[in-house]
Order: sequence, then C-alpha cells, then structure tokens
Amino acid sequence: MTPESTAVFAWLSPQLAPVLMGLIILAGAGTGLLFLAAVIAYRRRRTPRYLLITGVLGALLVRSLVGTATVFGLIPMVLHHLVSHGLDLLIAAALLYLIYRGG
Repeated sequence: MTPESTAVFAWLSPQLAPVLMGLIILAGAGTGLLFLAAVIAYRRRRTPRYLLITGVLGALLVRSLVGTATVFGLIPMVLHHLVSHGLDLLIAAALLYLIYRGG
C-alpha cells in the first residue's frame, strides 16, 4: 500500500469495515425497495406530493451510494460530508414541507 492509499482509509478501522459495509448494503437495499415502491405509487397517482416523496426516497438512496463510494475511496471524506449532509437538509426540508402542506 502506498502512503496515499493508507491516508484515504485512515478514518476506517479494518475491523469495522465489514460492519460498515453491511449497514450500508442493508440501508441501500431497504431504501432501494422503498424508492421502487414510491416510483410505482407516483406512476399510479401522478401528483406533486407523490413526486416529492419519490425524490426524497431517491435522495436517501443516493446517500447510500455516496457512503459506498466513500468506503471504497472513490469519494473523499470532505465531499462525502458535503453531499450527505446537504441531502439530509434537503430531505428534512421536503418532509417538513409535506407535513406543513398536509395540514
């Protein structure tokens, strides 16, 4: 291993890597199924509310993909935090909007 490659994974303990990947895979699979269900529901209803819910679940799925890419060193940790926490903000704002509009 080169010093550059070890620096990429300095934040991840080798003992915890399988646990982290397992959690990311479970989250990705669950979110993927929910996203698929949301796409099907949106195709049936075709309302803005269903479209927004589908987008929120899509954002959750992207978070899992970003996490996986970070573990494999494809996305630096700084970019991971910017994207993941930016998506957190987007998801929270969209859900609050849906709750507010729903009465």
